[in-house]
Amino acid sequence: MGHGTPYNMNWTGLLQSLLLVVHIKQITCGSVQFLVPEELEPGTLVGSLWEHFSPPYQLLSREYLRMDTDTGNIYTTEQKMDREGLCPKETKDEECIILHNAVVGPSGDLIQFPVIIEDINDNAPHFENSEIHLSVPEDVTVGTSFLLDDQALDRDIGSNGELQYHLEGSGGVFTLKVEEDRLLIIHVRKALDRETQDFYLMQLVATDCGDPPLNASAALLVTVTDVNDNCPSFTSDSPSSVTIQGDSLKNMEITQVTATDPDIGLNAAIIYSFSPKVSLRVKELFSLDSQTGHIKLAQDLYSDKSEELVLKVLATGPHCPPAVTQVTISVLPKVNQELTIKIRFIVEHQNQTMVLPENQPPTVLAVLELEGDSSFKGSSLAMEGDAPFSLSLRNGKYLLSTSKSLDYEMKQEHSISVVVHRSKAEGSVISSLRKKIKVLVADVNDNAPHFSQSQYQLEVEENNQPGMSLLRVSASDADSGNNGRVTYKLHKYTSAIFNMDSVTGQLSVLVPLDREQQAVYKLTVIAQDSGSPPLESHTTVIIHVLDQNDNAPVLGTPHFIFFIPENVAPLAQVGKIEVKDPDEGENGKIGLQVVNSSAPFVVDNTQGTLRTTTNLDRETKDRHELYILASDNGHPVALTSIARVTVFVEDINDNQPKVILPSSNSSCLAVSPGTVAGTMVTKIYAIDEDSGLNSEITYSVVAKEPLQKSSPFHVDSRSGNITLTQQLLHKDMGMHHLFIVVRDSGKPTPLYTTVWINLLVNNSTEHCYLDKVPEWTWSSDLIQSPSKASICETETTTYDRKSNKEEEEKYGGERDSSQTQT
Repeated sequence: MGHGTPYNMNWTGLLQSLLLVVHIKQITCGSVQFLVPEELEPGTLVGSLWEHFSPPYQLLSREYLRMDTDTGNIYTTEQKMDREGLCPKETKDEECIILHNAVVGPSGDLIQFPVIIEDINDNAPHFENSEIHLSVPEDVTVGTSFLLDDQALDRDIGSNGELQYHLEGSGGVFTLKVEEDRLLIIHVRKALDRETQDFYLMQLVATDCGDPPLNASAALLVTVTDVNDNCPSFTSDSPSSVTIQGDSLKNMEITQVTATDPDIGLNAAIIYSFSPKVSLRVKELFSLDSQTGHIKLAQDLYSDKSEELVLKVLATGPHCPPAVTQVTISVLPKVNQELTIKIRFIVEHQNQTMVLPENQPPTVLAVLELEGDSSFKGSSLAMEGDAPFSLSLRNGKYLLSTSKSLDYEMKQEHSISVVVHRSKAEGSVISSLRKKIKVLVADVNDNAPHFSQSQYQLEVEENNQPGMSLLRVSASDADSGNNGRVTYKLHKYTSAIFNMDSVTGQLSVLVPLDREQQAVYKLTVIAQDSGSPPLESHTTVIIHVLDQNDNAPVLGTPHFIFFIPENVAPLAQVGKIEVKDPDEGENGKIGLQVVNSSAPFVVDNTQGTLRTTTNLDRETKDRHELYILASDNGHPVALTSIARVTVFVEDINDNQPKVILPSSNSSCLAVSPGTVAGTMVTKIYAIDEDSGLNSEITYSVVAKEPLQKSSPFHVDSRSGNITLTQQLLHKDMGMHHLFIVVRDSGKPTPLYTTVWINLLVNNSTEHCYLDKVPEWTWSSDLIQSPSKASICETETTTYDRKSNKEEEEKYGGERDSSQTQT
């Protein structure tokens, strides 16, 4: 029995779980389901549980859907349902189902129902690549097909994801066919010829079957590749005949033959060669460049007779029969010539004019040679005029050279005159045999720009307008062209404040200047020509910024506080008034004055200090308030500032204590013999008009009468309270006189006042009075020193007095009512 109860309870819980699972399964497999298009707007009604279950209703998940607890209506939420995002892995044939759980009915049954998310056409087709490239040889057979791997994708399903394709811009040369498994096939419908058109650009368009349909396109680029379907042929402008002189020299270019091949690359390669049938003389006299078709003389030609030479030239391409052309070369016989000057230029030249850069070391310019029949043997060449050139004979030829460096800036053009001297008339000149050779000196960038001034100086008032022009710098360059074209610029560290026009050299200031920030600017201006490499020079522009009165005086603090003893003499220095003005000259010259105050102070402008005008008394006024006005001498308007000044007058010990109680040395107070010990019988009250330690008062007994070792009365040194210290006895009856010193704590020497305290111990209630003030002769040292006063009380105190007995009988008879004070 001990194990039976748990066993039965486990079976009960298991049975309930099985029944719940069966119930949920029955509901799930039932007809309760909802079809919901994706991307619905929030708050759209998608269905209701009202017809299937009793209220109340509670939806356990609130993602995408919410449920009215009373009606069972189901609405979309702010979180829209995206079928492609919720079911990314489902195939296009599978439904996108999301299961939802709800608690329904009074008994709180748990149900589960499916929500099928229906697709809408919200995704356009998409090509992975925006361009599709296809290469097709030009000799492809019409009807040949090519497979395209680049298909479009559409994330939608059903008709929304079903794609159709068509081709745009093909011109009928290509067509598109979509075969089974959606394979894209390109068919060639017309013959291709790369030499006519080597490239086709079309658009492959994919359109889905949604409503409305969406589409996308990709560029289809078809490149027609070359095949060797053309052979070389000679052009119509290839020469057929050429005439040359019989004394032509080796390497002279005679002509050039040209063949073309419409193909490209290796298919268009052409090799030129002589036909094997040409004569041996042709092979000896001429050379043919196999790549360019240039025909040159292979040796010097010395021919005294006319002749014609026929050159057959072949142009051969890959896998092609050679093309043939024929060139007839007519050789004219060599004739005897008159004496001439033959010039072979070494340096750059054009139309008998040489161009020589300046600054070159002595250089050979040309080789000159006399040519003619044998009757002119022994003639020579000479140069006329004074020019920086020389003519020297070397191995029967004349070398024309520069004798020194040429300078473009000195002379840009030289004319060389060369004449022939005959040998038959020694020293004679053949005036008709003269050659003029021009030499143009080419400029090189050998001159840096030159500033007209090595330094510029100017003055500018601060607070200028931005963009104001300042001055214009100028530099010249002796070179020409770009070598002499000058541009200007500022050193980079000053370009943020100033601007330099690169063409005109105009300097301007970009921002308002502040002299207080910087009074002088030293700018470096660079002039640079446009040569290669460029040359540059520098000049300095010094700008002095002139002051304007744009700064008011600045006091060291808006509130000066000074402390001064009250005993200073008139015109004593109270303190320094710190003030400055960042302007210069009169604009920065400052005057100080006290304004709107009757306080006894004045400003000493020579030293910038505040001084007193009269004696001060702290007890009359311990603090003075005034204002200091600082004013500069600027023009047109002076600028001012003001500061508050507080002067605290410090105390000195110049007031002795004043006794208020008792009112006089004649005052008398009756004390009953029955007064309890510890009772305060009276009080001394004194004041001191000074402050601090100078006003702290202490009370001390200097002498007492009658003389006894222990007086029944005690004076508190701080409060001045007089207290009965012991019970009064018969021996204490009668008058007691206490001579009190009231002393302040001033430094270095305290001040004091003395007072008599007269106490009558008596049973009588009659009024106590003295007929005269007690007399006492004392030393001032005893009063000033409390320690000495205590000795005085017992040993050195002397005074005139009547017998105690007499005073006791009179009970305080009258005494002089005057009070002794020092």
